[in-house]
Amino acid sequence: MARVVVLGGAESGVGAAVLAKVKGFDVFLSDKGTISQKYVDTLNKWEIPFEQGQHTEDLILSADEVVKSPGIPSDVPIVRKIEDKGIHIISEIEFAGRYDSARKICITGSNGKTTTTSLIYYLLQQAGLNVGLGGNIGMSYAYQVATEHHDYYVLEISSFQLDNCYEFRPDIAIITNITPDHLDRYDHKMENYVKAKFRITRNLRPEDCFIFDSDDEITINHLSQIVLQCQKLPFTQKEGVELPEGAFIKDDKMVVRYGGDESDLYLQELALGGKHNIYNSMAAALAAKATGIDNKTIREGLSSFQPIEHRLEPVLSVKGVLYINDSKATNVDSAWYALECQTKPVVWIVGGKDKGNDYTVLYDLVKEKVKAIVCLGVDNAKIHDNFEGMVGSENITDALSAEEAVKKASAFAQDGDVVLLSPCCASFDLFKSYEDRGAKFKEAVRNL
Repeated sequence: MARVVVLGGAESGVGAAVLAKVKGFDVFLSDKGTISQKYVDTLNKWEIPFEQGQHTEDLILSADEVVKSPGIPSDVPIVRKIEDKGIHIISEIEFAGRYDSARKICITGSNGKTTTTSLIYYLLQQAGLNVGLGGNIGMSYAYQVATEHHDYYVLEISSFQLDNCYEFRPDIAIITNITPDHLDRYDHKMENYVKAKFRITRNLRPEDCFIFDSDDEITINHLSQIVLQCQKLPFTQKEGVELPEGAFIKDDKMVVRYGGDESDLYLQELALGGKHNIYNSMAAALAAKATGIDNKTIREGLSSFQPIEHRLEPVLSVKGVLYINDSKATNVDSAWYALECQTKPVVWIVGGKDKGNDYTVLYDLVKEKVKAIVCLGVDNAKIHDNFEGMVGSENITDALSAEEAVKKASAFAQDGDVVLLSPCCASFDLFKSYEDRGAKFKEAVRNL
């Protein structure tokens, strides 16, 4: 019996362990940290041996194959030892893909991938298809493959999940855009990060589709250096650009062309506002068309979709001040979009674990729109250095909890202002996750 060892005891790792158990492997899970009780319960239910708080090398290095959770960097000692012993390391996505014959629509990118993934999933649901949602969102893909049956999967896939994918193949692959992010995991080299994102295209066949933002220079530059045999479906918002196949803007409409068919929708009818969400809607509409969904369903779905939690999510208006939860904005580009679409004076809550951010792209927006800044993080020196001169030292302050940040933001805000949590940074200095950060922000707003 082949032995599979899973590193990491959260959603991805536990899902992979359950799939390994279902497929008859000798499986063992190891997590150097503490495994949350709900995952302990799952492992016990499936009678999967595991350890937490340590990595026992004898139990790990006896593996025939290791499934590594995406949050574990490849340079930690135990991973290095696994590699030195010549044991193959794969991701949960790669492992689950071996046992899944469903059609797969897979989305990656620096920004917009969660919204685009959620939009596509919604459109397929509206069309009555048997579809699962997974990857970097919702329930583990591997767990669903182990315990459910779907004809389609819509999978949000991060660069970390793609790093250990080799044979995995989507039917439709989407790159929403590529901007600097997670460079600390890629030797601070943008080229390495771009290549990681493009791993989603590596096994595409002529009958498969690649959907991409043709306005994104980094994507287009890398695309010009590689050869893809699949169908290519670009989307653009450039003025006057009309595509034979793809999505574009014409006469205040989003036009989508695929397979000789065309549909359109007035931009004002889209459920999600902002330029960035037009891109997300274009990608989703193209994926839906390529899946065979009819124009009426696509139009109705794009008009009725509800915004996702933690992404430009209006929380509450208090004394004329609107509080917006954009906790999922964990990089500079996401925060740029959030600031760009604001039309009222902004009190900006920003900060967390910096991932090598370059804040210069935000300077013009901060000068134009931001009246005060609350730094929510352990180390805020970089934010002060970049923005204090723009808002004034009296209008920038620090906070070590969501409650403190909201109270300080409310003191700056006046009737007609917006308090925007759009952190630019990872959450792990003060919070368990961006979801935890967003939930605590919303709770603090409700307690005002």
